Amino acid sequence: MAKAEFAILGAGALGSIVGAHLANAGHDVVLLARGRRAEQIAANGLAVEGLVTLHARVPVLADPRQLGGAETLIVATKAISTAASLEPLRHADIGSALSIQNGLLKNELLGDAFGRERVLGALANFSGELLPSGKVLFTRNNGLTVGELDGAVSDRVRRIVDVLEQSGVRANASDDIVAAEWTKFAAWVGLMALSVTTRLNTWEYLCHPGAARVLVRLVREVGQLAAARGVKLVGAPVFPIPQLCEVAEEQAVEIVVAVGRNFQVNAPTHRVSALQDVEAGRPLELEETLGHAVGMARQLGVPTPLLENFYGLLGVIADAR
Repeated sequence: MAKAEFAILGAGALGSIVGAHLANAGHDVVLLARGRRAEQIAANGLAVEGLVTLHARVPVLADPRQLGGAETLIVATKAISTAASLEPLRHADIGSALSIQNGLLKNELLGDAFGRERVLGALANFSGELLPSGKVLFTRNNGLTVGELDGAVSDRVRRIVDVLEQSGVRANASDDIVAAEWTKFAAWVGLMALSVTTRLNTWEYLCHPGAARVLVRLVREVGQLAAARGVKLVGAPVFPIPQLCEVAEEQAVEIVVAVGRNFQVNAPTHRVSALQDVEAGRPLELEETLGHAVGMARQLGVPTPLLENFYGLLGVIADAR
């Protein structure tokens, strides 16, 4: 059975970007992929273009049961049926496991599969798009954050961050990864909801005051949910999330519009991955993200009417696709 320094579950845009960088830097990497994507990688390797141009030959396993173990497992699949995707890996000897998926359910699922002591928190603030040709367009390299769930910055966190940095993927260690994950989720909810409903490039809806107002209100609902869980939101690379939750709404809208103008200049073609999924006819990662948050809010008695409405609306869009 195969063993590797890094095993990456999922070979979409983010998994391919990380895998190509690690392999190009000489690290032992194996990709867990299936179907046409597995065939593409086996035949042609990983090809990344955009911010960098990389081509790497990486072993690919179409059957995850063939993985014997890995020092670090990185889960980079869409947050759809994650528990089922992890089930065939329960036998594997995994040193550390982290997920760069969207949503807040991921760490719980990793802990159930491998034991909480092996789980690291993580979030991705880099972007790419898997093209029909099998190449990946690398569009943003703003960082991959890793941290212990208890807030420590351990040797294993430092090692993973150093390896990623040296490979060309910007990375940093966090001493409050749970708060960072919640903060990223607050921003992602607004971006995901508006991208799928408007079908516009990111800067276009961020620069629209009406859409910016909707995003602010979604962020604030997630902020209220975080507070109910005892989580204090922190600063984030895309939006100053705590500020959006605290200042007057008009000022918050102005902040979002200013972020949109920055996207217009620096990333004019940027599109949230959820919009890429809709346009490609792929399923939306809805239940494990918005659905999980709505369920949590109901359980805690936190009113999130806008979040619930988008959850219902996006469900219709997902079913129609």
